[in-house]
Amino acid sequence: MSLYEKILSKEAVVGVIGMGYVGLPLAVEKARAGYKVIGFDIQQKRVDMINRGENYIGDVDNNELRELVQARRLRATTDFDELRNCDVISICVPTPLDKFKQPDLSYITNSANEIKRRLRKGQLVVLESTTYPGTTEEVVLPILQETGLKVGQDFYLAFSPERVDPGNPRYKTRNTPKVVGGVTPECTKHAVALYENVLEAGVFPVSSPRAAEMTKILENTFRLVNIALVQEMTKVAEKMRINIWEVIDAAATKPFGYMPFYPGPGIGGHCIPIDPFYLVYKAKEYDLHMMLVEVAGEISDGMPYYVVDRLTDILNERKQCLNGRNILLLGVTYKGNIDDLRESPALKVIEILEKKKANVFYYDPFVPEFTHNGKYYKRIELTEENLRMMDGAIVTSGHTIGIDYEFVAKHVPFVFDTKNVTKGKYENVILL
Repeated sequence: MSLYEKILSKEAVVGVIGMGYVGLPLAVEKARAGYKVIGFDIQQKRVDMINRGENYIGDVDNNELRELVQARRLRATTDFDELRNCDVISICVPTPLDKFKQPDLSYITNSANEIKRRLRKGQLVVLESTTYPGTTEEVVLPILQETGLKVGQDFYLAFSPERVDPGNPRYKTRNTPKVVGGVTPECTKHAVALYENVLEAGVFPVSSPRAAEMTKILENTFRLVNIALVQEMTKVAEKMRINIWEVIDAAATKPFGYMPFYPGPGIGGHCIPIDPFYLVYKAKEYDLHMMLVEVAGEISDGMPYYVVDRLTDILNERKQCLNGRNILLLGVTYKGNIDDLRESPALKVIEILEKKKANVFYYDPFVPEFTHNGKYYKRIELTEENLRMMDGAIVTSGHTIGIDYEFVAKHVPFVFDTKNVTKGKYENVILL
Protein backbone atom coordinates (compact mmCIF):
# COMPACT_ATOMS: atom_id res chain seq x y z
CA MET A 1 0.00 0.00 0.00
CA SER A 2 1.41 3.41 -0.95
CA LEU A 3 1.77 6.22 1.58
CA TYR A 4 -1.01 8.16 -0.14
CA GLU A 5 -3.35 5.18 0.19
CA LYS A 6 -2.36 4.77 3.84
CA ILE A 7 -3.18 8.41 4.50
CA LEU A 8 -6.55 8.21 2.75
CA SER A 9 -7.51 4.98 4.51
CA LYS A 10 -6.15 6.22 7.86
CA GLU A 11 -3.81 3.26 8.06
CA ALA A 12 -0.84 5.61 8.35
CA VAL A 13 0.89 5.89 11.72
CA VAL A 14 1.36 9.55 12.62
CA GLY A 15 4.16 10.91 14.77
CA VAL A 16 4.12 14.38 16.33
CA ILE A 17 7.38 15.82 17.66
CA GLY A 18 6.78 18.29 20.48
CA MET A 19 3.85 17.81 22.86
CA GLY A 20 3.27 21.44 23.74
CA TYR A 21 0.56 23.99 22.98
CA VAL A 22 0.60 23.07 19.28
CA GLY A 23 1.68 19.44 19.23
CA LEU A 24 -0.68 17.92 21.78
CA PRO A 25 -3.90 19.43 20.34
CA LEU A 26 -2.75 18.35 16.86
CA ALA A 27 -1.97 14.83 18.06
CA VAL A 28 -5.40 14.60 19.68
CA GLU A 29 -7.14 15.72 16.49
CA LYS A 30 -5.24 13.21 14.37
CA ALA A 31 -6.04 10.41 16.79
CA ARG A 32 -9.66 11.53 16.96
CA ALA A 33 -9.82 11.37 13.15
CA GLY A 34 -8.86 7.70 13.26
CA TYR A 35 -5.08 7.63 12.91
CA LYS A 36 -2.78 5.85 15.31
CA VAL A 37 -0.64 8.63 16.81
CA ILE A 38 2.69 8.62 18.63
CA GLY A 39 3.72 11.80 20.43
CA PHE A 40 7.44 12.50 20.89
CA ASP A 41 8.86 14.77 23.56
CA ILE A 42 12.13 15.14 25.46
CA GLN A 43 10.27 15.89 28.71
CA GLN A 44 9.55 12.63 30.52
CA LYS A 45 6.92 14.34 32.68
CA ARG A 46 4.81 15.25 29.65
CA VAL A 47 5.14 11.77 28.18
CA ASP A 48 4.07 10.13 31.44
CA MET A 49 1.07 12.43 31.79
CA ILE A 50 -0.13 11.70 28.27
CA ASN A 51 0.24 7.95 28.76
CA ARG A 52 -1.85 8.22 31.92
CA GLY A 53 -4.46 10.19 30.00
CA GLU A 54 -3.75 13.33 32.03
CA ASN A 55 -4.12 16.64 30.22
CA TYR A 56 -1.93 19.73 30.74
CA ILE A 57 -3.07 21.92 27.82
CA GLY A 58 -6.14 24.10 28.25
CA ASP A 59 -7.40 23.69 24.68
CA VAL A 60 -7.47 19.88 24.93
CA ASP A 61 -10.57 18.16 26.25
CA ASN A 62 -9.63 16.07 29.29
CA ASN A 63 -12.13 13.29 28.60
CA GLU A 64 -11.24 13.11 24.92
CA LEU A 65 -7.55 12.72 25.67
CA ARG A 66 -8.20 10.01 28.22
CA GLU A 67 -10.51 8.10 25.88
CA LEU A 68 -8.00 8.23 23.02
CA VAL A 69 -5.21 6.94 25.27
CA GLN A 70 -7.40 4.17 26.64
CA ALA A 71 -8.42 3.19 23.10
CA ARG A 72 -4.70 3.05 22.18
CA ARG A 73 -5.14 5.64 19.47
CA LEU A 74 -2.61 7.94 21.15
CA ARG A 75 0.52 7.37 23.19
CA ALA A 76 3.73 9.27 23.87
CA THR A 77 7.40 8.40 24.13
CA THR A 78 10.88 9.88 24.56
CA ASP A 79 12.33 7.15 22.31
CA PHE A 80 12.93 8.76 18.92
CA ASP A 81 13.79 5.39 17.39
CA GLU A 82 10.03 4.94 17.11
CA LEU A 83 10.07 7.50 14.30
CA ARG A 84 10.92 4.53 12.09
CA ASN A 85 7.41 3.23 12.71
CA CYS A 86 5.75 6.49 11.60
CA ASP A 87 4.46 7.10 8.10
CA VAL A 88 3.81 10.76 8.80
CA ILE A 89 5.89 13.00 11.08
CA SER A 90 4.84 16.50 12.17
CA ILE A 91 7.39 18.85 13.75
CA CYS A 92 5.77 21.09 16.37
CA VAL A 93 8.72 22.42 18.37
CA PRO A 94 9.47 25.90 19.77
CA THR A 95 11.14 28.54 17.63
CA PRO A 96 12.30 31.21 20.11
CA LEU A 97 14.44 34.28 19.66
CA ASP A 98 17.74 34.79 21.45
CA LYS A 99 18.43 37.92 23.52
CA PHE A 100 19.47 39.75 20.33
CA LYS A 101 16.13 38.84 18.65
CA GLN A 102 17.88 36.42 16.31
CA PRO A 103 16.03 33.18 15.37
CA ASP A 104 16.92 30.06 17.31
CA LEU A 105 16.29 27.12 14.97
CA SER A 106 18.02 24.56 17.19
CA TYR A 107 14.78 22.75 18.04
CA ILE A 108 13.93 22.41 14.35
CA THR A 109 17.41 21.24 13.34
CA ASN A 110 17.56 18.79 16.24
CA SER A 111 14.19 17.34 15.19
CA ALA A 112 15.27 17.14 11.55
CA ASN A 113 18.44 15.29 12.55
CA GLU A 114 16.44 12.85 14.67
CA ILE A 115 14.21 12.17 11.65
CA LYS A 116 17.21 11.87 9.31
CA ARG A 117 18.65 9.02 11.37
CA ARG A 118 15.40 7.05 10.89
CA LEU A 119 14.15 8.38 7.54
CA ARG A 120 12.95 5.72 5.11
CA LYS A 121 11.10 5.62 1.84
CA GLY A 122 7.40 6.36 2.02
CA GLN A 123 7.36 8.97 4.81
CA LEU A 124 5.78 12.43 4.92
CA VAL A 125 7.43 15.11 7.07
CA VAL A 126 5.50 18.31 7.85
CA LEU A 127 7.09 21.27 9.63
CA GLU A 128 4.50 23.22 11.62
CA SER A 129 6.73 25.41 13.80
CA THR A 130 6.57 29.08 12.83
CA THR A 131 9.75 30.24 11.15
CA TYR A 132 11.11 32.49 8.42
CA PRO A 133 10.36 31.84 4.74
CA GLY A 134 12.89 29.39 3.37
CA THR A 135 13.45 27.28 6.49
CA THR A 136 11.78 24.14 5.15
CA GLU A 137 13.80 24.11 1.92
CA GLU A 138 17.03 25.69 3.17
CA VAL A 139 17.37 24.05 6.60
CA VAL A 140 15.19 20.94 6.92
CA LEU A 141 15.41 19.61 3.34
CA PRO A 142 19.25 19.52 3.16
CA ILE A 143 19.39 17.59 6.42
CA LEU A 144 16.91 14.99 5.20
CA GLN A 145 18.58 14.71 1.81
CA GLU A 146 21.84 13.69 3.49
CA THR A 147 20.26 10.22 3.54
CA GLY A 148 20.41 10.06 -0.25
CA LEU A 149 16.62 9.80 -0.48
CA LYS A 150 14.92 12.06 -3.03
CA VAL A 151 12.20 14.49 -1.97
CA GLY A 152 8.91 14.14 -3.82
CA GLN A 153 9.79 10.61 -4.81
CA ASP A 154 11.22 8.67 -1.86
CA PHE A 155 9.86 10.92 0.89
CA TYR A 156 7.64 14.01 1.07
CA LEU A 157 8.21 17.33 2.82
CA ALA A 158 5.82 20.23 3.42
CA PHE A 159 5.22 23.22 5.63
CA SER A 160 1.86 23.83 7.29
CA PRO A 161 1.83 26.64 9.87
CA GLU A 162 0.16 26.13 13.19
CA ARG A 163 -2.79 28.39 13.91
CA VAL A 164 -3.42 28.06 17.62
CA ASP A 165 -5.13 30.73 19.71
CA PRO A 166 -5.03 29.50 23.33
CA GLY A 167 -8.28 30.07 25.17
CA ASN A 168 -10.29 30.92 22.07
CA PRO A 169 -13.76 29.52 22.81
CA ARG A 170 -14.77 29.39 19.14
CA TYR A 171 -11.75 28.41 17.05
CA LYS A 172 -9.66 25.35 17.88
CA THR A 173 -7.29 23.21 15.82
CA ARG A 174 -10.25 21.22 14.53
CA ASN A 175 -12.21 24.07 12.94
CA THR A 176 -9.40 26.36 11.80
CA PRO A 177 -8.46 26.20 8.09
CA LYS A 178 -5.00 24.80 7.32
CA VAL A 179 -2.51 26.26 4.85
CA VAL A 180 -0.19 23.70 3.21
CA GLY A 181 2.79 24.17 0.92
CA GLY A 182 4.89 21.22 -0.28
CA VAL A 183 8.39 21.15 -1.74
CA THR A 184 6.95 19.41 -4.81
CA PRO A 185 3.39 18.92 -6.06
CA GLU A 186 3.48 15.33 -4.75
CA CYS A 187 4.52 16.62 -1.34
CA THR A 188 1.59 19.03 -1.31
CA LYS A 189 -0.78 16.29 -2.44
CA HIS A 190 0.19 14.02 0.46
CA ALA A 191 0.03 16.77 3.09
CA VAL A 192 -3.33 18.04 1.84
CA ALA A 193 -4.75 14.50 1.98
CA LEU A 194 -3.66 14.19 5.61
CA TYR A 195 -5.22 17.42 6.83
CA GLU A 196 -8.39 16.98 4.81
CA ASN A 197 -8.84 13.74 6.72
CA VAL A 198 -8.28 15.43 10.09
CA LEU A 199 -9.75 18.93 10.09
CA GLU A 200 -13.28 20.21 9.63
CA ALA A 201 -12.47 23.65 8.23
CA GLY A 202 -10.71 22.65 5.02
CA VAL A 203 -7.21 22.97 3.58
CA PHE A 204 -5.81 25.79 1.46
CA PRO A 205 -2.83 24.62 -0.63
CA VAL A 206 -0.24 27.17 -1.72
CA SER A 207 2.54 26.94 -4.28
CA SER A 208 5.49 26.33 -1.97
CA PRO A 209 6.69 26.01 1.62
CA ARG A 210 7.95 29.60 1.35
CA ALA A 211 4.45 30.86 0.59
CA ALA A 212 3.06 28.91 3.55
CA GLU A 213 5.83 30.18 5.83
CA MET A 214 5.23 33.76 4.70
CA THR A 215 1.49 33.34 5.30
CA LYS A 216 2.03 32.69 8.99
CA ILE A 217 4.50 35.56 9.32
CA LEU A 218 2.06 37.95 7.62
CA GLU A 219 -0.77 36.95 9.97
CA ASN A 220 1.22 37.76 13.09
CA THR A 221 3.04 40.80 11.72
CA PHE A 222 -0.37 42.27 10.84
CA ARG A 223 -1.37 41.89 14.49
CA LEU A 224 1.90 43.29 15.87
CA VAL A 225 1.74 46.43 13.75
CA ASN A 226 -1.92 47.14 14.49
CA ILE A 227 -1.51 46.53 18.22
CA ALA A 228 1.47 48.90 18.23
CA LEU A 229 -0.65 51.52 16.47
CA VAL A 230 -3.37 51.37 19.09
CA GLN A 231 -0.75 51.45 21.86
CA GLU A 232 0.59 54.71 20.43
CA MET A 233 -2.98 56.03 20.14
CA THR A 234 -3.49 55.12 23.81
CA LYS A 235 -0.60 57.34 24.91
CA VAL A 236 -1.91 60.28 22.90
CA ALA A 237 -5.47 59.73 24.14
CA GLU A 238 -4.29 59.72 27.75
CA LYS A 239 -2.57 63.08 27.32
CA MET A 240 -5.71 64.48 25.70
CA ARG A 241 -7.92 62.98 28.41
CA ILE A 242 -9.82 60.83 25.91
CA ASN A 243 -11.01 57.34 26.80
CA ILE A 244 -9.29 55.14 24.20
CA TRP A 245 -11.60 52.20 24.94
CA GLU A 246 -14.62 54.32 24.07
CA VAL A 247 -12.92 55.41 20.85
CA ILE A 248 -12.10 51.84 19.83
CA ASP A 249 -15.68 50.70 20.48
CA ALA A 250 -16.99 53.62 18.43
CA ALA A 251 -14.62 52.93 15.53
CA ALA A 252 -15.63 49.25 15.59
CA THR A 253 -19.16 50.20 14.58
CA LYS A 254 -17.83 50.87 11.07
CA PRO A 255 -18.81 47.79 9.03
CA PHE A 256 -15.94 48.04 6.55
CA GLY A 257 -12.28 49.01 6.43
CA TYR A 258 -11.64 48.71 10.17
CA MET A 259 -10.79 45.94 12.61
CA PRO A 260 -10.54 46.63 16.36
CA PHE A 261 -7.27 46.02 18.21
CA TYR A 262 -6.79 46.76 21.90
CA PRO A 263 -3.99 48.17 24.05
CA GLY A 264 -2.56 46.62 27.17
CA PRO A 265 0.66 46.30 29.19
CA GLY A 266 2.48 44.78 26.21
CA ILE A 267 2.23 41.74 23.97
CA GLY A 268 2.81 38.12 24.88
CA GLY A 269 2.50 34.55 23.74
CA HIS A 270 4.74 32.64 21.38
CA CYS A 271 3.55 34.31 18.17
CA ILE A 272 3.19 38.08 18.06
CA PRO A 273 6.33 39.07 20.03
CA ILE A 274 8.50 36.58 18.12
CA ASP A 275 7.33 35.61 14.63
CA PRO A 276 7.64 39.03 12.91
CA PHE A 277 11.31 39.19 13.88
CA TYR A 278 11.99 35.98 11.98
CA LEU A 279 11.01 37.93 8.87
CA VAL A 280 13.09 40.96 9.93
CA TYR A 281 16.07 38.61 10.21
CA LYS A 282 15.49 36.97 6.83
CA ALA A 283 14.81 40.26 5.04
CA LYS A 284 18.34 41.45 5.84
CA GLU A 285 19.64 38.65 3.62
CA TYR A 286 18.02 40.59 0.75
CA ASP A 287 19.36 43.95 1.99
CA LEU A 288 15.92 44.99 3.18
CA HIS A 289 15.15 46.55 6.55
CA MET A 290 11.60 46.18 7.81
CA MET A 291 11.54 49.42 9.77
CA LEU A 292 7.78 49.37 10.38
CA VAL A 293 8.01 45.95 12.03
CA GLU A 294 11.04 46.91 14.10
CA VAL A 295 9.40 50.10 15.33
CA ALA A 296 6.18 48.22 16.14
CA GLY A 297 8.25 45.81 18.22
CA GLU A 298 9.96 48.67 20.04
CA ILE A 299 6.60 50.28 20.82
CA SER A 300 5.22 47.05 22.25
CA ASP A 301 8.42 46.33 24.18
CA GLY A 302 8.07 49.75 25.78
CA MET A 303 4.52 49.26 27.06
CA PRO A 304 5.46 47.63 30.39
CA TYR A 305 7.63 50.68 31.11
CA TYR A 306 4.78 52.98 30.14
CA VAL A 307 2.45 51.10 32.51
CA VAL A 308 4.88 51.50 35.39
CA ASP A 309 5.33 55.19 34.55
CA ARG A 310 1.56 55.66 34.65
CA LEU A 311 1.44 53.83 37.97
CA THR A 312 4.14 56.13 39.32
CA ASP A 313 2.09 59.16 38.26
CA ILE A 314 -1.01 57.73 39.94
CA LEU A 315 0.91 57.28 43.18
CA ASN A 316 2.45 60.77 42.91
CA GLU A 317 -1.02 62.25 42.72
CA ARG A 318 -1.61 60.57 46.09
CA LYS A 319 1.67 61.98 47.42
CA GLN A 320 3.29 58.55 47.42
CA CYS A 321 6.41 57.19 45.76
CA LEU A 322 6.71 53.75 44.18
CA ASN A 323 9.61 52.73 46.41
CA GLY A 324 8.26 50.59 49.24
CA ARG A 325 4.66 50.49 47.98
CA ASN A 326 2.72 47.21 48.03
CA ILE A 327 1.45 46.66 44.48
CA LEU A 328 -0.93 43.85 43.53
CA LEU A 329 -0.93 42.49 39.98
CA LEU A 330 -4.22 40.98 38.89
CA GLY A 331 -3.18 38.35 36.36
CA VAL A 332 0.25 37.23 35.16
CA THR A 333 -0.67 35.31 31.98
CA TYR A 334 -0.26 36.90 28.58
CA LYS A 335 -3.99 36.85 27.82
CA GLY A 336 -7.23 36.35 29.68
CA ASN A 337 -8.70 33.09 30.97
CA ILE A 338 -5.68 30.88 30.20
CA ASP A 339 -2.69 29.65 32.21
CA ASP A 340 -0.01 30.52 29.63
CA LEU A 341 2.84 32.75 30.82
CA ARG A 342 4.94 32.66 27.65
CA GLU A 343 6.37 36.13 26.94
CA SER A 344 3.76 37.64 29.28
CA PRO A 345 4.20 41.41 29.64
CA ALA A 346 3.07 41.07 33.26
CA LEU A 347 6.40 39.41 34.00
CA LYS A 348 8.24 42.44 32.63
CA VAL A 349 6.04 44.72 34.71
CA ILE A 350 7.06 42.72 37.78
CA GLU A 351 10.75 43.06 36.87
CA ILE A 352 10.48 46.84 36.48
CA LEU A 353 8.49 47.29 39.68
CA GLU A 354 10.98 45.27 41.70
CA LYS A 355 13.91 47.24 40.26
CA LYS A 356 12.14 50.35 41.48
CA LYS A 357 11.90 48.76 44.95
CA ALA A 358 8.14 48.18 44.98
CA ASN A 359 6.82 45.17 46.88
CA VAL A 360 5.05 43.05 44.28
CA PHE A 361 2.22 40.62 44.96
CA TYR A 362 -0.02 38.85 42.47
CA TYR A 363 -3.25 36.98 42.14
CA ASP A 364 -4.15 34.87 39.12
CA PRO A 365 -6.93 32.27 39.23
CA PHE A 366 -5.07 30.19 36.62
CA VAL A 367 -1.54 30.37 38.05
CA PRO A 368 -1.10 29.39 41.71
CA GLU A 369 2.69 29.73 41.50
CA PHE A 370 5.50 30.28 39.02
CA THR A 371 9.23 30.88 38.74
CA HIS A 372 10.68 33.75 36.72
CA ASN A 373 14.36 34.63 36.37
CA GLY A 374 15.14 32.14 39.11
CA LYS A 375 12.73 33.71 41.61
CA TYR A 376 9.72 31.87 42.99
CA TYR A 377 6.34 33.60 43.20
CA LYS A 378 3.20 32.36 44.94
CA ARG A 379 -0.15 34.05 44.60
CA ILE A 380 -1.87 35.67 47.55
CA GLU A 381 -5.56 35.18 48.16
CA LEU A 382 -8.00 38.01 47.60
CA THR A 383 -9.08 38.43 51.20
CA GLU A 384 -10.11 41.74 52.73
CA GLU A 385 -7.09 41.60 55.01
CA ASN A 386 -4.63 41.10 52.14
CA LEU A 387 -6.24 43.74 49.96
CA ARG A 388 -6.11 46.37 52.69
CA MET A 389 -2.34 45.87 52.80
CA MET A 390 -2.05 47.03 49.19
CA ASP A 391 -1.29 50.55 48.05
CA GLY A 392 -2.77 49.84 44.65
CA ALA A 393 -3.60 47.13 42.10
CA ILE A 394 -2.88 46.75 38.38
CA VAL A 395 -4.95 44.61 36.05
CA THR A 396 -2.27 43.02 33.87
CA SER A 397 -4.23 40.11 32.33
CA GLY A 398 -7.69 40.20 30.82
CA HIS A 399 -9.27 37.54 33.04
CA THR A 400 -13.04 37.76 32.98
CA ILE A 401 -13.53 34.81 35.32
CA GLY A 402 -11.99 33.98 38.66
CA ILE A 403 -11.51 37.56 39.94
CA ASP A 404 -14.12 39.62 41.78
CA TYR A 405 -13.05 43.07 40.61
CA GLU A 406 -15.81 44.79 42.55
CA PHE A 407 -14.51 43.23 45.77
CA VAL A 408 -10.94 44.22 44.94
CA ALA A 409 -11.90 47.79 44.06
CA LYS A 410 -13.78 48.08 47.33
CA HIS A 411 -10.72 47.28 49.45
CA VAL A 412 -7.73 48.83 47.65
CA PRO A 413 -7.03 52.56 47.18
CA PHE A 414 -7.17 52.27 43.38
CA VAL A 415 -7.22 49.81 40.50
CA PHE A 416 -5.16 50.67 37.40
CA ASP A 417 -6.91 48.66 34.69
CA THR A 418 -4.74 48.11 31.60
CA LYS A 419 -7.17 45.61 29.99
CA ASN A 420 -10.55 47.35 30.49
CA VAL A 421 -12.02 44.30 32.24
CA THR A 422 -13.71 46.56 34.81
CA LYS A 423 -15.14 48.85 32.10
CA GLY A 424 -14.43 51.69 34.54
CA LYS A 425 -17.51 50.74 36.57
CA TYR A 426 -15.98 51.53 39.97
CA GLU A 427 -15.09 54.98 41.25
CA ASN A 428 -11.45 54.20 42.04
CA VAL A 429 -10.67 52.50 38.71
CA ILE A 430 -8.21 54.24 36.39
CA LEU A 431 -8.14 52.95 32.81
CA LEU A 432 -5.03 52.69 30.67
